[in-house]
Amino acid sequence: MDSRHHNRRNFIKRSLGAIGAASVMPAVLRGSAKATAAKKSQNALFIIIEDLKNIMGCYGNPLVQTPHLDRLAQKGIVFDRAYCQFPVCNPSRSSFLTGLRPDKTKVLDNYTPWHTHINHPTLPKLFKDNGYQTIGLGKIFHGQGQHGDPQAWDMNLDFAQTELGKRGEGRNMTGGKIDWCNWLAAEGTDEDQPDGQIAAAAVEFLQKPHDKPFFMAVGFHKPHDPFHAPKKYFDLYPLKELMPPFAPANRSPKEDYMIGSGWHNDMKKFTLQDKREFLRSYYACTTFVDTQVGKVIDALDRQNLWKDTAVILVGDHGYNLGEYEWWNKAVLMEDSARIPMMAVVDGLTRANVRCDQFVEMVDLYPTFADLCGLTPPKNLDGISIRPILSEPNTPWKKTAAFTQVQRGQIAGKSVRTKRWRYNEWIRNDRILARELFDHVSDPQEYRNLAEMEDFKNICQELSALL
Repeated sequence: MDSRHHNRRNFIKRSLGAIGAASVMPAVLRGSAKATAAKKSQNALFIIIEDLKNIMGCYGNPLVQTPHLDRLAQKGIVFDRAYCQFPVCNPSRSSFLTGLRPDKTKVLDNYTPWHTHINHPTLPKLFKDNGYQTIGLGKIFHGQGQHGDPQAWDMNLDFAQTELGKRGEGRNMTGGKIDWCNWLAAEGTDEDQPDGQIAAAAVEFLQKPHDKPFFMAVGFHKPHDPFHAPKKYFDLYPLKELMPPFAPANRSPKEDYMIGSGWHNDMKKFTLQDKREFLRSYYACTTFVDTQVGKVIDALDRQNLWKDTAVILVGDHGYNLGEYEWWNKAVLMEDSARIPMMAVVDGLTRANVRCDQFVEMVDLYPTFADLCGLTPPKNLDGISIRPILSEPNTPWKKTAAFTQVQRGQIAGKSVRTKRWRYNEWIRNDRILARELFDHVSDPQEYRNLAEMEDFKNICQELSALL
């Protein structure tokens, strides 16, 4: 283990030790009234996994090995219709961490800081303002610096690969044309990768005594590119056993702006070997991050924290793995818009339950506030999903979910109902194109029905929702 890694681990211990010491200070030093109120509150653990699509065993995939995510799913409720508001990292996180849709945050790219147009507290800041310890580990906002919220945290740490973790067998699947499109079957252990260090820091914090409630956000980087993980995870997926999705030759065409990236041209040139390597890389990173989630679950078990900790796990958006020959996110397709989401809340959720109701990531802010008895800002766009945590079949307000993207001056808007996905592509208030997909007969969204006369009324009804 190199010296930088050793020093980083010592820093974690010092930081967590200082926070632990603060949490057990006599109540009189902090104000006995606040301490008494805090003990009645519930801890919150928010696990965010970057670029994770619904590819786990608990979502019906028999190939990708995710025993720990599946174990978490069995402890509580799994949402089958959870959707992001913008399938790109910064817009999505800016939305769910403020409780506002992207049209209000005005964060439509990976460059605009979340606070440019927002003046109310972010989700972690709400908890800090209410006397919680707030711990951010890994990627919560879209990085730190100008994209972060330093006032929201008592401690906010991220990590880097060690020198050993940067070595191993690997390849760029585009010959270097797309920088991020590479994999590395790395040397070293889990803790030579950032996510392994994030898990270790989370476990260390959870094992310390707390007399003050905490809000801890744990943001794992994988399976986001570049696809780097210890070699043992790659070895789980022999290339010859992996097959990319079949795209029918008669699928409806898509305009270039619907994909919105020059990367698409290079991806169309992928060989079968390239596609298999991409799948193996994504699967390996998914199993790697699953193992890190397992370490956090084990710590909750050992410390008996389930009884007073609300746990919600999400992907920050979905991901396409070859549908329409697209190997990324940022599109108005089911695989990019739909997210994995599960929750375990003692006294509310029951074990091994599924929910078919629509939920959106913008609902996370009011839900965490509701679960912990906090008062959120009044202008949030989401609603608390607490009622369906305990009764997933209860009548529910939401009958659709909304996702959007931006391509320069072209805006893409999408609404998903139980049967339909309807997309509009708009420039200067003029509709350039419409897409309508029937999820009963076409769950992969290959046949656009929008221009067929028989579906004109359906398009009008769905357009009115946008």
